[in-house]
Amino acid sequence: MRIVLLGAPGCGKGTQGHRLAENYKVPEISTGDLLREAVAAGTALGKAAKAVMDAGQLVSDDIVLGVIRERLTRADAANGFILDGFPRNAAQAEQLDELLDQLGQPIDLALLIEVDVDIILQRLLGRRTCVSCGASYNIFYAPPRMDDSCDQCGGRLKRRSDDNEETIGNRLRIYEIQTSPVIDRYRDQGRLRVVQGLGDIGDVFKAVSKVIEEARAAFDTDDRSATIRRAVARKQLVQTPQPDEKEEKQPVSAGGGKKAGSEAKPVRKTAAKKAGKKTAAKKKTVEKSVVKKKSVKKKVAGRKTAKKTVSRKKTVGRKTTGKKAVVKKKVRGGKKTASRKR
Repeated sequence: MRIVLLGAPGCGKGTQGHRLAENYKVPEISTGDLLREAVAAGTALGKAAKAVMDAGQLVSDDIVLGVIRERLTRADAANGFILDGFPRNAAQAEQLDELLDQLGQPIDLALLIEVDVDIILQRLLGRRTCVSCGASYNIFYAPPRMDDSCDQCGGRLKRRSDDNEETIGNRLRIYEIQTSPVIDRYRDQGRLRVVQGLGDIGDVFKAVSKVIEEARAAFDTDDRSATIRRAVARKQLVQTPQPDEKEEKQPVSAGGGKKAGSEAKPVRKTAAKKAGKKTAAKKKTVEKSVVKKKSVKKKVAGRKTAKKTVSRKKTVGRKTTGKKAVVKKKVRGGKKTASRKR
């Protein structure tokens, strides 16, 4: 499981993150721890982070995402991780989604631990941490057996410098303003689950584990359903005849008829193909009729031309014959006149 832990400062994210990491055998990734580790190791990102922190400024999102990318490429994060302390705002949530998509490790679950503000104040003001092994205590709810001494290693317990009323109030206000959009984002994605963080640490862990198991079962069901849907779709695609296929002939028995008990299923041609054939036939018929009309017109025109030619020839012949007769008459008349004069 790939889980993002959300909640106000002092809600118990760190404590539940430790237990979840041990229970599911996946690493708990805290951005604060990653930055301190990078600074101690002297990596390129660690040097950049140290320069920013020494200047009293906040480490940029690019540096934080860089150390997260490096951490997720390790072998122990292949089966999942618990991400604590990031993202803190909507921009970081969007960048984190893009990074995890690139790595092929998208978030499965965003787990929100809700606690009343008054309870958070008591938790933060009473919080103590071992400087040697990192064990956590609270002088109000889970005090050590000996004051200021770790029960596990005997190390010195320390109160964080930012665990004071003024700083805690500012941090809670910033959380409400910046982190609420992150919660809304994961809720819209359907990845958000909410657990009440009140009560004993063990009871809270049971509630958290129950929510995670329910989410895992839902994810497995969704995966199976998706697999079944894909298989059914592939089967339907194979069985569906293609439009280009010709009609299959029905099986014929020895007697010349169809086989008993078997029905041949001819593949129907598509309406588009039939419509195309009808259109082509209509076009051919129209073209033939047009050709016939043209040929008839040509024949009629030829006949008319022939008639006109014949009529013209007759007219010309008649005119020519008339002229010759007149000339002959004139010639004959002239000859008679000449002979008389003589």
